[in-house]
Amino acid sequence: MWTWSLTLREEHRLGVFEKRVLKKIFGPKRDDVSGELRRIHNEELNDLYSSPNIIQVIKSRRMRWVRHVVCVGDWRGAYVVLVSIAKGRQPFERPRHRGEDTGKVDL
Repeated sequence: MWTWSLTLREEHRLGVFEKRVLKKIFGPKRDDVSGELRRIHNEELNDLYSSPNIIQVIKSRRMRWVRHVVCVGDWRGAYVVLVSIAKGRQPFERPRHRGEDTGKVDL
């Protein structure tokens, strides 16, 4: 299992996408008073769809991966990837989070 770091913007965009897909799946709801069709509100959508949202799933899987890497120890390559800083040519934009930093944020 592999993991990646998410920015707040990416988390927001994933959440919006998930809500849009769920609203398409569940469709419009008939209003009790007027009988007209209307869009489902986010609170109603959360009641209908009881599974955790995509961000919670990503964070839980990322924490499971970090726990696995720490238990395996530093004699495997995954631990070195988790705690090391990339060497070589750096990107021009803001640096991405390392796996270790992302795990600390999730805790």
